[in-house]
Amino acid sequence: MVIYIIFIAITILSYIVQASLQSKFKKYSKEALPSGMTGRDVALRMMSDNGITHVDVNLVKGTLTDHYDPTKEVVRLSEAVYGESNVAAAAVAAHECGHVLQHVKGYAPLKMRSALVPVVSFSSRIVTWVLLAGILLVNIFPAILGAGIVLFALTTLFSFITLPVEIDASRRALAWLQHAGITSPSNHRMAEDALRAAAYTYVVAALSSLATLVYYILIFMGRRN
Repeated sequence: MVIYIIFIAITILSYIVQASLQSKFKKYSKEALPSGMTGRDVALRMMSDNGITHVDVNLVKGTLTDHYDPTKEVVRLSEAVYGESNVAAAAVAAHECGHVLQHVKGYAPLKMRSALVPVVSFSSRIVTWVLLAGILLVNIFPAILGAGIVLFALTTLFSFITLPVEIDASRRALAWLQHAGITSPSNHRMAEDALRAAAYTYVVAALSSLATLVYYILIFMGRRN
């Protein structure tokens, strides 16, 4: 019963966090940067200030689809960030470049996360079916559920390793935005608030993954008892 209450609480919290992120991004998108720099400009400037000239900045479709692809060494910024000049766009662009700095400087948690990507990618394609089969056949072939739990545990581990990666990227972004004078004392708090809201989404995702993992473990243990 307790685990179901936790699931409901996390679901509600996830909705609140996502709504808050979208609301703040929309709000801070109306706060123009005095410099007139677009998200693309901010990304290129931040990388240039750190001696990075080999990473491209491209446009990607969608909303909040911004990301850094280390395999192709390209920062992809969404339409609401790439060509827009506002606090939210600057914060997001700088955050993604924070990942570039992590990659260049060999940030350990990022290296760990990158190493897990192919494993988690494979796991995510089959884990649902393995867990389903494991639950249906738990009294006959419990090892199937055990294998599913191991696969899901990798996903949970990935979620928790992602937390320091995202928090550190925001820390690097905010420090540079302030040092470079991209944000002013009056709007720097807005950039902090926007990136903090984004970080909360990763925290909720990690907690949700952990709760789900515990749920499957309880099913497995219940069968054994």
